[in-house]
Amino acid sequence: MSYLLRVLLNDRPGSLGMLAVQLGAVGADIRSLEVIERGEGYAVDDLVVDLPAGALPDTLITAAEKVAGVHVDSLRPHAGVLDTHQELELIDLVAAGGDDRLQILADYAPRVLRVSWATIVSRPGSDVLRLYASSGAPESPLQTADWLPLDGPVAFDSDADWLPESWREMDTSVAAAPLGDGGKALLLGRIGGPEFRPAEVARLGYLAGIIGTLSTKKPKKSSAGKRSSDEHRPAE
Repeated sequence: MSYLLRVLLNDRPGSLGMLAVQLGAVGADIRSLEVIERGEGYAVDDLVVDLPAGALPDTLITAAEKVAGVHVDSLRPHAGVLDTHQELELIDLVAAGGDDRLQILADYAPRVLRVSWATIVSRPGSDVLRLYASSGAPESPLQTADWLPLDGPVAFDSDADWLPESWREMDTSVAAAPLGDGGKALLLGRIGGPEFRPAEVARLGYLAGIIGTLSTKKPKKSSAGKRSSDEHRPAE
């Protein structure tokens, strides 16, 4: 079983090595690692870790926090490895997606950005329209979205009044970024947290900005030689 372990640790030589030793002591195998954020004296890292059959995931938390200065922010099941190239693959896939490009974005954004679901919403008047959604997106629709249009990417308070009650009950962290002129937005939900880090919000903004520019261009009509989504979807 693979898990995505997010840790906050002191940014000093040897911290990551000591963490690896403690995880190895409980039979965990680190498959990949990505530095999410680095600040004055600290770092936030995501690690994809495999546990042997029968091992309890809580052992990862116990092992990690044996290292001085390490705090486990979250632990959740995960498929695949961490690969920043997935973002480039997603951009390429969206660019080749024709009329389906925004549905493709909604479908694959959760895997690339490590969230539970993604939707694309707009507010042409007082009503909120859900234009596209990934699998797993909540059935409870947004009734209000006074934050639209957006000027830039943002992480919202998970207790905000405009969030449907069912989203709050599931402790859903939410972030969004404008697509194109800001009339549409890519809205992400992460059930059970963790909260979106500033670096993740910035990453979302860069990705949505590029794709928003692509979406304003007239899509090319598909042809027999066009690559299929299955052939070029971001690797798992």
